[in-house]
Amino acid sequence: MKPTGQWFTIGLVSAWYTSNIGVLLLNKYLLSNYGFKYPIFLTMCHMTACSLLSYVAIVWMKLVPLQTIRSRVQFLKISALSLIFCTSVVSGNVSLRYLPVSFNQAIGSTTPFFTAVFAYLITVKREAWLTYLTLVPVVTGVVIASGGEPSFHLFGFIMCVGATAARALKSVLQGILLSSEGEKLNSMNLLLYMAPVAVVFLLPATLFMEENVVGITIALARNDIKIIWYLLFNSALAYFVNLTNFLVTKHTSALTLQVLGNAKGAVAVVVSILIFRNPVSVTGMLGYSLTVIGVVLYSEAKKRTK
Repeated sequence: MKPTGQWFTIGLVSAWYTSNIGVLLLNKYLLSNYGFKYPIFLTMCHMTACSLLSYVAIVWMKLVPLQTIRSRVQFLKISALSLIFCTSVVSGNVSLRYLPVSFNQAIGSTTPFFTAVFAYLITVKREAWLTYLTLVPVVTGVVIASGGEPSFHLFGFIMCVGATAARALKSVLQGILLSSEGEKLNSMNLLLYMAPVAVVFLLPATLFMEENVVGITIALARNDIKIIWYLLFNSALAYFVNLTNFLVTKHTSALTLQVLGNAKGAVAVVVSILIFRNPVSVTGMLGYSLTVIGVVLYSEAKKRTK
């Protein structure tokens, strides 16, 4: 790799880490520390920003070629994925109201377990026994971390597990529903179509479940204008998570992406503990470490069985 290309890749990975960890920490700050208790509205802000910025990036700036929806069936498939995507993001944001980021990330690391379960249930696709064996430390680690978590909250835990399961389900279904050559979309185009559909799903949910949230936000802004800037910045950051993820995937190998992804969770945990000073136990950290080791072993097992 040329030095210029190397620095470009390092810059991309840094931007990916910063946007990923930044949006996670800002979500936590807004929903828990700041007291903005409206996770559905916050998710709708994210999806609105993703809709607008995706359009600008693809249609105006032409960062990637525009892929069109070719049939009503394809649109319905994208809508179904969007609904699951909404469920995952909203549940994840709800969990951040109750759980520290460190524990949230530990639970999120179990995504491979849920992916393997859904792949088996939906496609009856069996992995090698070694792959399933590596999932034991993944799940055991979270069980240990749960037992040793000083800030454990049952509802937050259920929401976080639900978010992780929904994320895995979307991944499996996406591989099935958009598998034909005519229907395959890259992640940027998929976001372009999923985000507006998500807004349509989230708008009635926000109006019904978070009554007068717009009026409350305006009232908050009169006392503290920073809330508007927090929401705007947070929403833009949510889009850049997707953009940088796409670019890092494009400019690095699959193996590099796996390693970076595994390390990202650990970095987020350390940064969140330093910022929010949430109490951690030795048992909790041992449990999380065991989960991370399990995820690394799972990645290796998957690579060897291909």
